Amino acid sequence: MTTNTVSQGLSASRTPGVLDNLRPLLLDVAVPLGSYYLFRNALGASTFAALAWSSVIPALRTGWSLVRERTVNALAGLILVVNVVSLLLSLVSGDPRLMLAKDGAVSSTVGIGILVSVALGRPMMTAGLKPFLVKGDRAREAAWRRLVSGRAGASADFLRKERLFSVVWGVALLAECVARVVGAYTLPVDTMVWLGGVLMIGVMAVTFAVSGAFAAGPLERMVAGESAERHEAEGNSSLAGSTHR
Repeated sequence: MTTNTVSQGLSASRTPGVLDNLRPLLLDVAVPLGSYYLFRNALGASTFAALAWSSVIPALRTGWSLVRERTVNALAGLILVVNVVSLLLSLVSGDPRLMLAKDGAVSSTVGIGILVSVALGRPMMTAGLKPFLVKGDRAREAAWRRLVSGRAGASADFLRKERLFSVVWGVALLAECVARVVGAYTLPVDTMVWLGGVLMIGVMAVTFAVSGAFAAGPLERMVAGESAERHEAEGNSSLAGSTHR
């Protein structure tokens, strides 16, 4: 019985690993996106079929959240909406320019979803940011929880930077949508085919740099500072206790 109790205690206090933190992001974003390109490019499926098959996991995740947790899984739900919109566009599109503009519609849907999540006080991009700041470390995980809950001195600034990170990504995706749609209807189709990929890479690079400099970097320093501060406080408390004894 003692062994079981100890095992349960160790299991409950186990430090979340990087994979544990990344699992929701992988399931909700990386797997659907990767499966789309797998079916479309590697297996030669049609755009419609690739979108349909890549919608399976987001649909299951959203349904599971509704049935078991009685909540909507934001990331999975958003990816599902994006795929459904893309499916509808694929059904009605015979125009290659509309197909090129479709990717802009996808970006705008994601961008709007991110900005709405900020307005609701639940910044969607936090799910992808947290693993890189916490790094699977128990002390950093605890520091993150204190900062998010408002119990730390730097909580107000932390929450502002957390929202800013999502805002930067939401605005960037909307800007990419505008650029992609304008390009789809003003540039030659052959040009836009390769330029679309360049545009996406460029937007991602700039957004990573901007969000890192103004949000992710300061957030990481706050998590590290809060972790170090708590460690120092616990060390001083332990030292004071041993002195009194």
